[in-house]
Amino acid sequence: MSISSKDSPSFMTHRGIFISFEGIDGAGKSTHIEALAHAFEAQGRAVTLTREPGGTALAEKLRTLVLNEAMDALTEALLVFAARRDHLQQLIEPALVRGDVVISDRFTDATFAYQGSGRGYDWKTLLYLERLVQTAQGLEGDFVRQPDLTLWFDLDPDIAAARLAGARVPDKFESQSAEFFRRVSGGYERRMQADSKRFARIAADNLRDVVWQHVLQAVQQQGWLP
Repeated sequence: MSISSKDSPSFMTHRGIFISFEGIDGAGKSTHIEALAHAFEAQGRAVTLTREPGGTALAEKLRTLVLNEAMDALTEALLVFAARRDHLQQLIEPALVRGDVVISDRFTDATFAYQGSGRGYDWKTLLYLERLVQTAQGLEGDFVRQPDLTLWFDLDPDIAAARLAGARVPDKFESQSAEFFRRVSGGYERRMQADSKRFARIAADNLRDVVWQHVLQAVQQQGWLP
């Protein structure tokens, strides 16, 4: 969902920024995604809000399959990466070229956390798919597209489960056990250790205002907000 356009005063005056929010279900990302978008808009930036799986008409159809249909971990991973390829080509890359701030509710780290660590699928195969799907072109040649900053909302699975209880009919991931989400959290930890400069770890068990301050500080440290 785009909440600004190329007609914004910031069009072609800023380089694009790509920020992802990560964390297990119930970690409380949504409120802070909206708040961060408004903070950038207040500075005159064009912002594109999106999510994974999803973000395009095709990717949203694949999202419905992934979240609701029974399938093995490889099938899940292939569908998620197919959705991501379309998402990158149709939405993310064009928005970054325009100079937008792209804020995505999850990106590739979630695939490693959920299908890799949660489902136990082969990490090396996921790394291969990541390179295959996310290769983009820049001034210095090809590179693997990653967020400029990933905000990982780290939360104990038992607390997350309590937050989700009764909120809505859970999808097949939200209904998983606390042990599943502990493995997922371990996957996020592993991704952070492999690319620590990209990650900001947010303690999501704090009060909402405290969490927001930590989110804001992580973005300010990049020099993107005053």
